[in-house]
Amino acid sequence: MSQGAVEGPASYAVRVSRAGARWQVELLAADAGDELPVLERALGDPGSAGWPPPFVLVVDSRLYFVALRHGPGGMVRALISDATMLEWVLAAEVVERYGIGVDTEGAFDDDETGWPGGDLDLFADDGLPAEELRPIVTADDLWADEMVGRIATRLGFADELAAAVTS
Repeated sequence: MSQGAVEGPASYAVRVSRAGARWQVELLAADAGDELPVLERALGDPGSAGWPPPFVLVVDSRLYFVALRHGPGGMVRALISDATMLEWVLAAEVVERYGIGVDTEGAFDDDETGWPGGDLDLFADDGLPAEELRPIVTADDLWADEMVGRIATRLGFADELAAAVTS
């Protein structure tokens, strides 16, 4: 298992929030949520939880992950670790609803097929800007749950994530 991987199910959806320096991770579904409106509602009302706002993370079959978060004005910002996973319902909905294109800059070698798409600065307000996130989401040797594990480790909620998905 790679450093930063979280032992748990191959698919899950969680809501991650922070009050001061303390992280809270709530399991939304033991399997990946495939209802995008349900995931958006899990974000709560824009602005009600302070700044930075909470986010929803969905790992689907270890193949890709989706992150959603409110941005300025209440719009939903989205990130998908592999915008080419269009045969999966949630991935296709996220790419379509948020108009996500495939980000090929710094992505896999030409013989690989997956690329991240959407807002790579989604975690910037938490201390993980795009230039530091890009190597995580473009690593061709990591499964999606391992990518999320590395993000959680970097931001400081790895223990809370592990507790939520393994309980």
